[in-house]
Amino acid sequence: MLRRILGAATSLLIAAATVATVATAEPATRAAMWQPTAPPLTTPWTSQVSPTNALPEYPRPQMVRSEWQNLNGQWEFSGASNINTPPVGQTLPETVLVPYPIESGLSGVQRHHDHMFYRRTFSVPSTWDGRRVLLNFGAVTWETRVWVNGTQVGTHTGGFDAFSFDITNALRTGANEIIVGAYSPVDGNRFPIGKQRRDPSGIWYTAASGIWQTVWLEPVSPNHITRLDTTPDVSAGVLDLVVQGTAGQPVRAEVTAGGIVVGSATGTIGSHLRIPVPNARLWSPSDPFLYDLRVTMLTDVVTGYFGMRSLGKAVVGGVMRPLLNGKFVFQLGTLDQGYWPDGIYTAPTDEALRFDLERQKALGFNMVRKHIKVEPARWYYWADRLGLMVWQDMPSLEAVNATPVASHANFEQELRRMLDQLKGITSIVHWVPFNEGWGEYDNARITDLVRSIDSTRLINHNSGSNCCLSDPMANNGDVIDDHAYQMSGGTRQPDATRIAVLGEYGGLGRRVSGSEWQPGNGFGYGDLYPNEEYLTNRYVTITAEVARFVQTRGLSASVYTEPYDVENEVNGFYTYDRRVPKMTASRVLAVNQRVLAAASGTEVPRGELVSLRVTTPGFTNRYLRHQDSLARTDVDNGTDVLKQDATYWVRPGLASATCLSFESRNFPGRYLRHANSRIRIDANDGTAAFAGDATFCARAGWGATALESFNSPGAFIRHHLEAVYLARQGGPNPWDTGTSFTEDTTWAATIPLWRSAADLPRDQARSFQVTTPGFTNRYLRHRDSLARTDVITSASDPLSKADGTFLVRRGLADPSCYSLEARNVPGSYLRHADFRVTLSPNNNTDLFRRDATFCAQPGTGGVRLESLNELGTNARHFAEEVWVSANGGAHVYDNPTSYAEDVSWAVTNPWAP
Repeated sequence: MLRRILGAATSLLIAAATVATVATAEPATRAAMWQPTAPPLTTPWTSQVSPTNALPEYPRPQMVRSEWQNLNGQWEFSGASNINTPPVGQTLPETVLVPYPIESGLSGVQRHHDHMFYRRTFSVPSTWDGRRVLLNFGAVTWETRVWVNGTQVGTHTGGFDAFSFDITNALRTGANEIIVGAYSPVDGNRFPIGKQRRDPSGIWYTAASGIWQTVWLEPVSPNHITRLDTTPDVSAGVLDLVVQGTAGQPVRAEVTAGGIVVGSATGTIGSHLRIPVPNARLWSPSDPFLYDLRVTMLTDVVTGYFGMRSLGKAVVGGVMRPLLNGKFVFQLGTLDQGYWPDGIYTAPTDEALRFDLERQKALGFNMVRKHIKVEPARWYYWADRLGLMVWQDMPSLEAVNATPVASHANFEQELRRMLDQLKGITSIVHWVPFNEGWGEYDNARITDLVRSIDSTRLINHNSGSNCCLSDPMANNGDVIDDHAYQMSGGTRQPDATRIAVLGEYGGLGRRVSGSEWQPGNGFGYGDLYPNEEYLTNRYVTITAEVARFVQTRGLSASVYTEPYDVENEVNGFYTYDRRVPKMTASRVLAVNQRVLAAASGTEVPRGELVSLRVTTPGFTNRYLRHQDSLARTDVDNGTDVLKQDATYWVRPGLASATCLSFESRNFPGRYLRHANSRIRIDANDGTAAFAGDATFCARAGWGATALESFNSPGAFIRHHLEAVYLARQGGPNPWDTGTSFTEDTTWAATIPLWRSAADLPRDQARSFQVTTPGFTNRYLRHRDSLARTDVITSASDPLSKADGTFLVRRGLADPSCYSLEARNVPGSYLRHADFRVTLSPNNNTDLFRRDATFCAQPGTGGVRLESLNELGTNARHFAEEVWVSANGGAHVYDNPTSYAEDVSWAVTNPWAP
């Protein structure tokens, strides 16, 4: 139904803005007819493309005119040594299909040229007489020169922004000749290119040279409109509109909804028109409502649209958060790179362009990071219509650490034009001028430059500022952005002025036969997974960790790499040809919804240990704990007893499985419950009354979770003067006061202060016995610096017994976990490296400490030794060797057969005391 509704809306837009393309005369001698060349992969839309329907949609939905002529289609083409001398009146030897870049199969050329000429003829309708005629380009890479009937009408530099030339004075009656010269050297030059390369490999892709967006003509009055700058002002209930165009002219603007005028204003070009939008319906991913806009200047009329929404940042739930319409909405996105196997930079059809965004929305995402590319205007139209927030990257200079000063002017000029052209897009919430330091320079000044052009959105000065070529952090941005692909470590936390985001993670790879760019060469940002189930398993594991980081580390956004494969990079939810989904969509959707629910506070993960942190400003270092049977809040002082007292199992509610109960980690069978308004911990007596008292329902709080009593609706768990009560706002007790009630009743469910759910005897010697049936005479031991299992009995030699004995130590990286020191090699610990468990001397690095730390969890007949820093893995015996293994992962030792038994170890008396 959604597709049909959106299709109908698009049809209405196009119908209102389209006139039939005028048939044009061609030269007596003409180039060969266009034929597509075979790209390595086709998409479901490749065969739909022809010279008569190459992107026929009106290309500029934000400023539509009713009359126009599409010049997409078959043009003559030739490579050249330069673009100084146009081939006026000459038939060029080849044919290219505009607007597909020349490296694409759809262009019919499928090779690169540094210099090139395009040529075609056209006629201007007689109904346009007396008006000016504009020749519009969506984008051309990189330098463009245009001649009409032998007269040069304009030049432009920049590969990602739209531009226009007034060609009226060069026109003649009947057939007119247009020649476009384009210069696109790509590598080694001083202008933004993003990920384009002439010799693509790895994370660098095929170049997209020449014309790559729609070319069209439109008639305008001598006095006409050139741009609409729309800025919603939700708090004032108005649209702030600046109409750009012929100076001094009067303008009138009307806002409509469903064809009914809701507000209007008059003014002049360049002035701020404040158009009332009363009782505005606010745009959001859950309700992407858009208003229509009609602007008239004398005889020039343009139509467009906008959404009413506000953006900002503020402390919510005790941490700095991004705001949408005054509320924290976690931004769950993908790294969308905008590449197509048949069209490279240009989607084969508008339906294809829409498909990518529809599929991402269907998987539960509410945001897209448009990665170092600027898309055609219709891409943003679909993001606006579908309700996907957008982070907009600036295409990067080449990925070098020190860019030549001569490149900076090109970068900044194009950055300015990109911002000016896109700042009216409703869905864009976030500007990203640099990525991982590629071409980064003067980052504080560039941040100020972006803010001077648009101060309404957050500015992420450098996505991935924790890695790669990044310069030191600018102190004037709004975002701390980490790239952490496997979620094995922590992300940086927000500070007093900046939100914290995970700008890239994932990169999980899987090859699909028949849908590979170069069969056998596909790679991921880590291991390749053999099938849909295992790939989905890993996605669920790492994205569940994102959910934990929302409250634990104040994470406000995440960006998964990526929605579809790109050339040999096989990290997508879909193959590059968009034909094969590579993960189980229902499971992806479910875990994505879990992230959003954790951020809103409506879900706390059942079956896991959590701690409940206070969110009230000034008290965010305090946790809910029990002491002498009563609940209270205390600062985490690092002691074992406090960490254990402040750790709880989240169970399905004792009185209702749709709600929650919290079981003490260190006093099994005891639950948080309310009694006489106090929150306390008591043993479950099995009565219905106890079950009701110990059941709480997760509600959306102040950026985290409010816990409402199941059997006393309207009452919530609240901290008050270090004690914890069941409080009701406006009630008769001191703890019912309305002051900071919302903050005091909101709790951040974090990764537990005590991460081990099972206990091991610290500083004592123990041996670890295999529990898998048929192998229970085997024990974990080290031999030749490798961990393995061998049969050890009372008759075994002393070395085997000593090798099979370990001293249980406090975790080197986390005191709530454990490290295993060799009994007979003091100072050496079991650790994993490339998933293999080995014995190595402690080199006191952070990596070693994390590799050598395991958190004890309940197993099947024993304990699991869960890796602290290889997420979702446990120490497992497999074919006598020992690995950290995931259940259904990328490796042979991740085989799910007998996984639960193989990762469970019986903790026994030591073979060598």
